[in-house]
Amino acid sequence: MNAHLDRQILSSDPSSVAPAQDEELLDAYSEAVADTVERVQDSVVFIAAQAKRGPSSRGGSGSGFLFTPDGYLLTNSHVVHGATTLEVTRSDGVKSTAELVGEDPDTDLAVLRIWSSRSLPHAQLGDSSRLRVGQVAIAIGNPLGFAHTVTAGVVSALGRSLRSNTGRMIDNVIQTDAALNPGNSGGPLLDTRAHVIGVNTAIILGAQSICFATAINSAKWVVGQLFAHGRVRRARLGLAGSTIPLSRRVARFLEVEQASAVRVSEVQVGSPATNGGLKVGDIVVGIDGIPVTNVDDLQRLLDESRIGTVCVFRVLRDTRAIFLPLTPIESFPQA
Repeated sequence: MNAHLDRQILSSDPSSVAPAQDEELLDAYSEAVADTVERVQDSVVFIAAQAKRGPSSRGGSGSGFLFTPDGYLLTNSHVVHGATTLEVTRSDGVKSTAELVGEDPDTDLAVLRIWSSRSLPHAQLGDSSRLRVGQVAIAIGNPLGFAHTVTAGVVSALGRSLRSNTGRMIDNVIQTDAALNPGNSGGPLLDTRAHVIGVNTAIILGAQSICFATAINSAKWVVGQLFAHGRVRRARLGLAGSTIPLSRRVARFLEVEQASAVRVSEVQVGSPATNGGLKVGDIVVGIDGIPVTNVDDLQRLLDESRIGTVCVFRVLRDTRAIFLPLTPIESFPQA
């Protein structure tokens, strides 16, 4: 009798079997990931890039994804930069020569196009402004040559900043623990509605589960610029500088709360900075009333809207606070 009771108690112990509710949650999670992959995988491509330098050539590869039915696709700039030939392989094995529509190394994004006589499967772009930390994130790509590899995790953090190969800061970067490896670059990061929320771009070597994707809203803006101009238009002054701390005494003198600013270390001859009277040693604390606390602030403020527009720089020179009118010109990317 006691043995029978023991068996009843054991069979009713929730720790002895997986609760039905947990099984349902796991099934729902699996179904969400699998459904997302089924809906998007045919839009994900493998990109092979070849660059010829004299008699020799070098190759690289990465991922990308179609985002329009007429063959436009997104990838990373570092996957295709400098390539003389680009070949895209779709999920059905069909290979196509791709043309570069435009790239922006400062955000590590590029747009390619392939041509097809029929409408192509493509991914839907989401809205990264609605993301929440902790929500499911799914990556599809070609890491280390393993085509259409799927990894899943969560959005680990939002609003990260990441420095591009050009040295410029990429803002609004998504951090995820969905595993990425070399070859995932340029592939999509997705939510469970099968919408692209980011473009996978970087990993930290030696770290585990710390991976990054450019937010899709940033990518949308870059795509618009590349479609309109073939490049991203930014303003240039022709100066170099470094971030320095501001002493409390100087901050009080300037009547500002910021603890740092940018010291000018170089001014190019004939540049807008020279023409506007900026000198080596000047400390830039603001542009048009907006604080400049570091070099990244300066770069962010020099966007398309300031090309050809007079901007008032607040500068500390020796012991004087002065205002200089400078007119930035368009910055053209180097080949």
